[in-house]
Amino acid sequence: MNIIEFLRIALASLSTNKLRTALSLLGIIIGVASVITMVSIGTGAQEQVTSQIGAMGSNLITVSPGFIRGGGGRVSQDIADVFTLEMAKAIENLSPNIKHVVPTSTTAGLAVYGGNNVRVQISGVTPEYQEVINHYPLIGRYIREQDVANSEKVVVLGAEIAKNLFGSENPVGKTMRLVISGRSLSLKIVGVMEAKGQVMMANYDNRIYVPVTMLLNRGLNSRYVDGYSIMAASREVAKSVVEEVEAFMARMLGDPDRFRVMSQDTILETVSQATGTMTLMLGAIASISLLVGGIGIMNIMLVTVSERTREIGIRKAIGAKRQHILIQFLLEAVLLSVIGGILGLAVGSGGGYWISKALGWPFSVSIPAAAVAIGFSAGVGLFFGIYPALQAAALDPVVALRYE
Repeated sequence: MNIIEFLRIALASLSTNKLRTALSLLGIIIGVASVITMVSIGTGAQEQVTSQIGAMGSNLITVSPGFIRGGGGRVSQDIADVFTLEMAKAIENLSPNIKHVVPTSTTAGLAVYGGNNVRVQISGVTPEYQEVINHYPLIGRYIREQDVANSEKVVVLGAEIAKNLFGSENPVGKTMRLVISGRSLSLKIVGVMEAKGQVMMANYDNRIYVPVTMLLNRGLNSRYVDGYSIMAASREVAKSVVEEVEAFMARMLGDPDRFRVMSQDTILETVSQATGTMTLMLGAIASISLLVGGIGIMNIMLVTVSERTREIGIRKAIGAKRQHILIQFLLEAVLLSVIGGILGLAVGSGGGYWISKALGWPFSVSIPAAAVAIGFSAGVGLFFGIYPALQAAALDPVVALRYE
């Protein structure tokens, strides 16, 4: 007998009892679908993070203060003393590989215009910040050096803030009120940023930008910034810049736990490890369904062997060899698993697509993961089909022919 004949008999056998075949397939379908769904979601999450980091600029480095151990998330005063506007200049002079260092200060406030008011995130920055985070004005202008030097009361609105306060009206040139820590400031609107959306848990369209000196002097009455956003000259030198900044901050603060220096590559690596581990764990859990499906196939094949005992006896009586019977029943088990794997791949891809769409993530089916899932399902069929196949092959033809 050739393989085509074996396949023909296997398909005929599986189609004889369609309900039983469908129930046998169900476990494999659920197992493969679960694996593919989990892996595609994990891959989509990783691609989403990668694209967001690309949107921010791969050569962005952030420096922030550490917190007091057991201090409820507070920054100690001696650490805060180091994070000043003057320190930004000192960091910028460390290396020619550092293009910009932007001192940043962030707080919450209330933006008011006419009868409209909106809760906003306020970022005190310098002119270079637009280049550092790759985010530019759509209309009007950005913060200028003169604005920072004179603590000018000017503001650049995020796209969402402009829409909520002014609708379709052009706000550039108008004056709005900003309430910060109980202080009310009148600010002239000089620009509106292009829409950027959500990037790494931060909504840049719901922010407004003011000169960092204005925010510190007029809004917060402070001389300390929250941290620094550094733009390396290129992605290739970002790692060396991180090392230089870490060494400098260690000299200034002593304990490495008193500050944090992070590059976009570091964030990407951390997120990739987390999503990779999560995907692996979820995939492993989902694989249990495949094993359960394999047990179901073994049970069905044992029942099939019992039902086809006379058929086996007849085939052996007319010349079928032991290995022919073994191959036939193994092929049926593997074919059942592969069909279930293919259907599971389709179901899992559909599930992954709709979940990714709902989360706003890119959808991607990993070809290696799909191949492994199909291969694993075939392996499950082979493993759990061995015992029933051996049982069938070992039947004595005389006894089998007498079986009722």
